[in-house]
Order: sequence, then structure tokens, then C-alpha cells
Amino acid sequence: MGQITATFGKTIKEFTRAKPVLFWTIAWPILWVLIGSYSFGGNAPTSVIPYLRGSIAISMMTFALMTAGIANLPGNIAQDRERGLLPKLMSMPIKPWRDFVGRILGLLAFSSFAVVLVAVVGYACGARFSSTMIGAWQSIGFFLVVLLASAGIGMIIGTFIRNVHGAIMTGVGISVVTASLSGVMAPYSSLPTLLQGFARVYPISSGNSSITYLLVGEDFAGYNPLSVGQTASTIMMSFLIFVVGLIVYSRWCWRKG
Repeated sequence: MGQITATFGKTIKEFTRAKPVLFWTIAWPILWVLIGSYSFGGNAPTSVIPYLRGSIAISMMTFALMTAGIANLPGNIAQDRERGLLPKLMSMPIKPWRDFVGRILGLLAFSSFAVVLVAVVGYACGARFSSTMIGAWQSIGFFLVVLLASAGIGMIIGTFIRNVHGAIMTGVGISVVTASLSGVMAPYSSLPTLLQGFARVYPISSGNSSITYLLVGEDFAGYNPLSVGQTASTIMMSFLIFVVGLIVYSRWCWRKG
């Protein structure tokens, strides 16, 4: 537990001290919540606007999780490599899973804080949600699905991109591009048919649509993503990406530093 706790504390400190991390994970989503809340939906009925703002807040909460896993995590791994910490750890009687668990718990804690902060700002801007208690818990589950997939991608990036700046910027670029193409940052109904298919398969966008469906309704999600087939596919794809990332990280990053 000592190694897990130490890695957890180090990860949290590094996330909160890094300006790029704070900007892309917290400041950027909040900025888009503010812009989106007051720039879109001017012609929408008054009764719809709070839920429209809710859908915008959900998208930015998802984006915060994306950047935390896809950009912050690989940056954290690359930083440890550049400072020579990984080779030191490998020379000690420490099992890789302890390092991994500490990093993931740190990522979970920091990203949860970012999501809550974005949600609070969204609510202050008039975002409202409509869901049962069961739906709220299901939404938390899909947020975790998004984080798992993001962390898996992040571990792959952190393994092969050795420079800290390069790892972070690669993660940010992937986050922005995939969020734009998969409907996280744009209405699902506005996507061409090919990208709608991608949005249903990509577990991050599918998870975002599921959360939107549960918290503000099908009109804002663009379709019903909670069919048995798609829900199972979303969960399995997320776990698959996470497991692949973990295998890549443990075999090529931890052993080689």
C-alpha cells in the first residue's frame, strides 16, 4: 500500500502543478461551458434551454475526462521517464501493478474533481438535468467507462511518446479530433452517416451519448444509445482499450523505462 499511496500522492501533485494539465482538463471545458451556454439555443423554447445547457455541460465533463486520460496520464508517465524515476523504480523490488494502481487512482481523483467543477459551473450557467436516481448512478458508470477508455489510450501514448510536451500535445490533439468527429463536441444529428457509425462504436462518444440520454433525454443525445447491443459493445470496447493500454505500458514502458 505504501507504493500505491506514494504514487497516488505524486500523481495528484504533478497534475495540480502542471499548467497545461489545469488548462486542458479544467479551464478549457469550463470556458466552452460558458461560451456554449450563452451562444447557442437562442431560438430554442425557454423550457428547452436549461437542458440544452445541460447537454453542453455533459459534453465538456466528458471532454475533461478525455484529456485527463489521453493527455495528462501520458504526460505524467513521460515526466517520470525523463526524470529517471521509472528506471529507479524498476531497479527496486516494486511490482508494476502498484505503480499502475497509484497512477490510475490519482487520475480518477483528479478527473473526478475536474468533472464536478465543470458540472458546478454548468449548473451556475443554468444547466439542468432530468433523471431518476437509477439514471444518475448509471451515468456515473458511463463516466467511468469513458475514463477507462481514455486511460487505455493514454497509457499507449505514454509508452511510445517519450517527451513530456510531445505526449501531452499528442493526447490533446487526439482528444480534440476524436471529440469533434464522434459527436462529443457537436450534435450527433449533424454528423454525416459515416461519423455517426464511428460515434456509436467509439466508447468515449457512445458513453457521452448514454450519459446525455440518461440525464437530459433522447432529443439531445440524437438517438437511443442504451440498446443492449450498443451498451455491451461500449463497455467491452472500453475495457478492451484499457487492457491493451495496460499490457503495452507494463511490457514496453515499465520494463524499458
